Amino acid sequence: MVTGRPVHAAALYAGLAARLGAGRGRGPRRGRLLFEAGAARVGPPPAGWWPGRSASRLRPEWLCLAASLVPALLGESLLPLLAGVAAVPLVGGWLRARARARERDRRADAVIELCAAVAAELRAGSQPAQALRFAARATGALGGEEPAVLAAARFGGDVPEALRCAARAEGADGLAGLGACWQVAVDGGAGLAAGLDRLEAALRERREQRERLRAQLSGAWATVVLLALLPVAGLAMGAALGADPLGVLLHTPAGLACLAVGGALEAAGLWWAGRIVRAGEEP
Repeated sequence: MVTGRPVHAAALYAGLAARLGAGRGRGPRRGRLLFEAGAARVGPPPAGWWPGRSASRLRPEWLCLAASLVPALLGESLLPLLAGVAAVPLVGGWLRARARARERDRRADAVIELCAAVAAELRAGSQPAQALRFAARATGALGGEEPAVLAAARFGGDVPEALRCAARAEGADGLAGLGACWQVAVDGGAGLAAGLDRLEAALRERREQRERLRAQLSGAWATVVLLALLPVAGLAMGAALGADPLGVLLHTPAGLACLAVGGALEAAGLWWAGRIVRAGEEP
């Protein structure tokens, strides 16, 4: 009995080694996907979040009030403070639009990872429903439609229609291509993995094209920001030369008229320049 224990232990270790060797290809891939999915779901803190404070108490757009206090105190006028109050909703809308754009890009990247993960699982021998279930939970690309899509895949429902419904979210339009590949594979018997490879390549190419376009337009956006800061630089130069530009603009009729006309022209110029640059960003 004593001599049989090493034999049993060696057989147990050999079985464990064989099992680990057989799952060596899928284990690291699943671990990497789950790790990336956890990092993507946690992500950076939302806009306006500060440690130890509620997001509703302190948001970046409220810094406009703090910035407007400086010219209000220097010029001894409430007009800069009123301008800061008016700028709060505008800056807040701009920040929310940027947050939506980041979320749209994140979801588009998740759809690409979903296609790659489903194709990899299919080649590893998984069934389509099982591959979609694992990839969806690992990447989080389906968003709020994940339960409906997974239920359709598990119980024989209309998976392409469920994917098309999930594709209505911003940045998730690649899911419509996944639904088309699924339908072609089910109806025509074509290889789903090969179709997903082509879909993934097309989505990656579109993402790279968008990134190249943004890189080319970064110079135009820098010009827009420079034009927006020129009036502030002019006021600072006038104050450095010993003049009182804030006093003239805020306490004289001619200065108030110039301030109104200049502010209107500045707003119109920024809107027009931003419109031109945003038109160049469109696909």
